[in-house]
Amino acid sequence: MKRTTRTTVLTVGALIAALGLPAGAAHADTTPRIDLRVLVVSDGGPSTDAIAAELAAAGTPYTRIDLTRSGRTVIDADFLADTVDGRPRAKFQAVVLPNDNPFPAGSSEMAALAAYEQTYDVPQVDAYTYARPEAGLQYPINGGYSGSIDGERAEVTAAGKAGPFGYLDGAVPFEDNDPAIGESYAYLSKPVAGADFTPYVEAAIPGQSGKGTLVGEYRHDGRRELVVTFVYNQYQQQFRLLARGIVEWMTGGVHLGASRNYFTVHVDDVFAADDRWNSRLNCTPGDVDCTDPSATPDPIRMTPSDVDHAVDWQNSKDFTLDFAYNGAGSVDHREDNNGADPLADRLIARREEFRWINHTYSHPFLGCVQDTSVVPWKCATNADGSTRWMSRDDISDEIAINRVWGASAGLPLVNDELVTGEHSGMKVLPQQPEDNPNLALALDDNDIAWLGSDNSREPGQRRVGPSTTVPRYPMNVFYNAGRAAEQVDEYNWIYTSRAQGGSGICEDNPATTTCLPAPLDTATGYAGHIVPLETRIALGHVLANDPKPHFIHQSNLAEDRIAYPVLDGVLDGYKELFSEDTPVVNPRMRDIGTELERRAKWRTALQAGEVTAYRIGGTVTVDAPGGLAVTATAPTGTTLAGASFGEAYAGSVSGWTPATGAPLTLTLPASAAAPADGSATETAPVTEPAPDTRVPAGVSDPVGHGTDG
Repeated sequence: MKRTTRTTVLTVGALIAALGLPAGAAHADTTPRIDLRVLVVSDGGPSTDAIAAELAAAGTPYTRIDLTRSGRTVIDADFLADTVDGRPRAKFQAVVLPNDNPFPAGSSEMAALAAYEQTYDVPQVDAYTYARPEAGLQYPINGGYSGSIDGERAEVTAAGKAGPFGYLDGAVPFEDNDPAIGESYAYLSKPVAGADFTPYVEAAIPGQSGKGTLVGEYRHDGRRELVVTFVYNQYQQQFRLLARGIVEWMTGGVHLGASRNYFTVHVDDVFAADDRWNSRLNCTPGDVDCTDPSATPDPIRMTPSDVDHAVDWQNSKDFTLDFAYNGAGSVDHREDNNGADPLADRLIARREEFRWINHTYSHPFLGCVQDTSVVPWKCATNADGSTRWMSRDDISDEIAINRVWGASAGLPLVNDELVTGEHSGMKVLPQQPEDNPNLALALDDNDIAWLGSDNSREPGQRRVGPSTTVPRYPMNVFYNAGRAAEQVDEYNWIYTSRAQGGSGICEDNPATTTCLPAPLDTATGYAGHIVPLETRIALGHVLANDPKPHFIHQSNLAEDRIAYPVLDGVLDGYKELFSEDTPVVNPRMRDIGTELERRAKWRTALQAGEVTAYRIGGTVTVDAPGGLAVTATAPTGTTLAGASFGEAYAGSVSGWTPATGAPLTLTLPASAAAPADGSATETAPVTEPAPDTRVPAGVSDPVGHGTDG
């Protein structure tokens, strides 16, 4: 038997004294200060790292201790708490452990954590633990289950919906992306008889009519633990669905940082046409690398009915598309059709239904002058060997003329946004390893503040002259496909081996692509393989607090309208999972750029130790450098300087607040001012649990708990 609890009983009195608070008595005059920082104790496993990644993405400060490193910080009373200006200070508002007790038997570190959690009412998250009585659960061998739950559908309980997981509609589906690979191992069991245990997420126990706990709250010995009994990583949908609730539970809904679910879709080349993939030539006539003499371009262009469909679709989804437009596409069409362009007429008539982004007038390549006499193309050079660049004037004209054309058409423009054709002008490897030096000058000429970039090339924001980039996710719905069969044919070319008739790209780039085991059926492959895959990838971005936009092309809204099944999959799938108070946020490009820029500055300030935040009772104080935008999440009803704080989202309020150099003071509503269990911060007695905690014979203990037969 592992007698960690007995050790805690024997040492807790001394530890409470070391923490600076009287044992067994309420604090007479001094309310403790609780710093808004999380302690993450990691054993290198994916579950604690997933929680750390969630905190980092939200901008919530945390301290990580790696148990696998020699010379690491030792967790003791001095590390956890001290006194500031005569007031007891808890340095962490929550503790995350790999499991309910990752330390050796008799560990003084676990005893210090237990005393700390009791003294300051600090909650503990067991990131992934075996179901056992020490965690408030029966062993799985006693009518429970141990094994894979891939593809299963868990449910949030009534207590979970009334508590930390109220932003979910109820369902928590577990992924099963590859039947040949186990993705989610779990322990399903029921609470120990008499334990103060509240299940928050449950799943059906295979072969039985009852349910077992996957996530629940265990209260014991004056402590609170969130017990999680399935393994996960930061990318899996089941974790992404529950991550917000885990953080809200551990922080009591009061923490620095904020999280939302974003989805924005840019549609490039509007008014223009996109050249079609040629299944016989395995290239796209009109593209610089398609040099077959028989290659004749076959353009794909939206029609007026496609515009009406887009409007109807938007209205049905309460969603707005961003149209990146090229005015020359309409001008050329009118020249070729005796002045007629029904598509442009319909787009302009319905212009207020969409958001618009300047995509340059004629969509030229704005980087180096391309030498297309070779495949792949290369940058042309001057006589002295230097690179020939598109000129500043030519780039500036492309931006300015398109802006004038859009204004004359009455498009509701935001003039400081720009997406160049193919994100050109910026570096593109291997041919052009640096930006066109004339690009920054032309951006300055036209007061461009936000410049779209390709996230697959440059996932981070950077400055290009006066502009800041906004990385965009390319969706794997090809620009040169208007029909599903064309998309599948090109997909097969890219993702099958040479032996299967493919290009072999997947063989040559094993680190970035994976070959299909066999070519997809052109009749069923799009709906059966590509749509589910692209939906899962995009929805993963949405659930990861990632505001970066996705982009497709106008060709994907034409003919078979192949973009919609993916977009439907994301938005309909989201709606089935989340409650109405947690909508998809659909910002335009400059707002996305601003959000990313604020996050970067906030992250830098946290890393530099320039932000201090703490809670004393019902008051939160944040000290930050003047001019820095501060981000925080708090319960509904929180005020700042007497006014309502933040914007409502997922049952809380959150937002950015500029720091003035003086402390920011948030006043929490009365319901949030007391400890989470409604009690005073009083030390509760520690007692030995009544159930027998020995592991039964034949039961494995895979998360590392020892036994001492």
